[in-house]
Amino acid sequence: MSVDTFRPEVWAAELLLELRNRLVYGSVANRQYEGEIRDYGDTVNINSISRPTVATYTPNSTTITPEQLTTAQRKLLIDQAKYFAFEIDDVDARQVRGDLIPQAMSESAYALSDVADGYIASLYVDAQAANTISATAVTSGAIAYSQLNKLRTKLDEASVPKSGRWAILPPWYVELLLEDDRLVRLDASGSQEGLREGMVGRMLGFDIWESNNTPTLDSGDDSVVVAGYPGAISYAEQIAKVEAYRPEDGFADAVKGLHLYGAKVVRPDGIATLQASKSAV
Repeated sequence: MSVDTFRPEVWAAELLLELRNRLVYGSVANRQYEGEIRDYGDTVNINSISRPTVATYTPNSTTITPEQLTTAQRKLLIDQAKYFAFEIDDVDARQVRGDLIPQAMSESAYALSDVADGYIASLYVDAQAANTISATAVTSGAIAYSQLNKLRTKLDEASVPKSGRWAILPPWYVELLLEDDRLVRLDASGSQEGLREGMVGRMLGFDIWESNNTPTLDSGDDSVVVAGYPGAISYAEQIAKVEAYRPEDGFADAVKGLHLYGAKVVRPDGIATLQASKSAV
């Protein structure tokens, strides 16, 4: 492919699709506000409304007075801007069979998604204090199950909706859970959900996801397991620009792209965290 045949709107769409397919933390977040992004520094306003009060009705006696509901607004700031830029030398392009630029674009999408997912993962610190479980040694499948059950209880006590609940675990934690036959593995169930990258199975009402981007503590011995539901975190992204050009100081096709995004924990009581240690605490 040369610059002459480059269509940035097509590449931008394909790059964004690659990103969405590879995100784990981004896949469990609320993403309904993405169409509002245009530039770095944009603010997405997220509105919420108070819950009506339920009262007792007595026939022929109760006078119903409508309650005036209150609204609240949270702001999701698009404050992350990441870019990629690469070039394919004309000589290399002719010596290699196949088009190198689509492969390089795919690798760029993977790199962007990895950075973005790590950013969303870092927001675990915004979970409300009551929903956190301190450092706990998780050294067997039984313990891994029991700690996941405690995360479930934390969410239950916070009245978090049960529908769509998820938990994101590091590979070593997933390995322990695979020892427990109570994990319904998607690769063995025939479910099409198993095709979603990073999704492992279901257990205790959670969709179980695996990620290398789970935050690590204590020199990497501890991992932060995060559980929640889709309304807890909001995430919005946009491939703002994808441009092809011919660098002046060489003979090559080059491509650069700009990825804008932001994320926010909008329901701190909607996520629960566990500091899981691979060894004794």
